Amino acid sequence: MLKYWALAPRSRQLLSQCRQFSTTRIAWARTVNPSSSATSAKWTPNSIRTGLIARKRGMTAIWDDHGARVPVTVLQLENCQVTKNIVHVRPDRTEYHAVQLGASDRPKKTTTHQMRGHFRKAHVKPKYIVKEFPITPDAHVPVGTTFSAIHFVPGQFVDVIANSIGKGFQGTMKRWNFKGLRASHGVSVSHRSAGATGQHQDPGRVWPGKKMAGRLGGERTTVQNLPVIRVDTTLDLIFVKGAKKMLCLANANQAKGLYESVLPKGVDDLPFPAGTKEMVQSLPPVIEAPSKRSNPFIPRE
Repeated sequence: MLKYWALAPRSRQLLSQCRQFSTTRIAWARTVNPSSSATSAKWTPNSIRTGLIARKRGMTAIWDDHGARVPVTVLQLENCQVTKNIVHVRPDRTEYHAVQLGASDRPKKTTTHQMRGHFRKAHVKPKYIVKEFPITPDAHVPVGTTFSAIHFVPGQFVDVIANSIGKGFQGTMKRWNFKGLRASHGVSVSHRSAGATGQHQDPGRVWPGKKMAGRLGGERTTVQNLPVIRVDTTLDLIFVKGAKKMLCLANANQAKGLYESVLPKGVDDLPFPAGTKEMVQSLPPVIEAPSKRSNPFIPRE
């Protein structure tokens, strides 16, 4: 017991030093020239911006300038704000940079005391969802910044991450696209069976990972390279082509290469380091990407 009390002040001193070092790193991340970067920073092919947290509102269809019908998913931002800038030094002296976002305001009484202090320090309302997005050192966003739908430019491609719809316990034909057994001759009441699942006495067991019946869906999935068709800056709506999941985390699709190979045709630049509410003042309420296909109603020669 005497040895414990003798070592306790030393441990508290080390802990305070670690806390001071961490606080210094976070404070440095917050002041990485936020005001100048928000106004004069320029996006480069090596820059990785933060993503957004959006909620699926439903699906609809829009018609492009050729009159072709395009099914889209409507995603809406719910007061998506920056809650923290993170800079972590790894053991190999490399740095990890990230931006922590919060979305969907929640009542204060349903928020834990620890998270209340976290949101109070960032001067934002308590949030239901808090996620972290890795970025490059030049893409830090000041704490408390509110994002707008203009963060994603119509015409660019995004990756959408969400939990898939749970479908319960399903058989092998629905879960793994098995062909099944014969539907007429030679099979009795086993038309949708999985068939043989093991070997003989050697090895005498079923190998781990064997495709069998089980629970389908309800897991984290990623859909890549989805085009942004339209952006509504008034209601913070993002129209993405195709079907998506319920809660979406959209990341700007980044590729290694030249400037022309990173951004699609028709997109010259991206809001950097982020698309904020201040940018909406000088933009039209609805921005739509032009169609990239030829007119399907004109006969080809």
